[in-house]
Amino acid sequence: MNRKLVVIVLTAAMLLIVPAAFAAADGAALYKAKCASCHGADGSGQTAMGKAMKLRDLRSPEVKKQSDAELTKITADGKGKMPAYKGKLTDAEISALVAHMRTLK
Repeated sequence: MNRKLVVIVLTAAMLLIVPAAFAAADGAALYKAKCASCHGADGSGQTAMGKAMKLRDLRSPEVKKQSDAELTKITADGKGKMPAYKGKLTDAEISALVAHMRTLK
């Protein structure tokens, strides 16, 4: 009886922990929620806020040539009027955002 209880508890724990450990941050959803209002859905920066702040186009050669580390630092620490996301987003979420920025064309 005691052995069955241990198996049940361990199975339940695995079902709860394993999916959370392998869940990947959704960069597109995070971008839409945190970035698109200023940077635009396409990354162009052609929103009212983006134009007012003179944001660079995330699809531009200048941005594309920046390393992932540079884009991660800007996203984490903020730049100009852009807020810092360190402490608000996990490292995995920030990495997912950078990966999504790389897909903008």
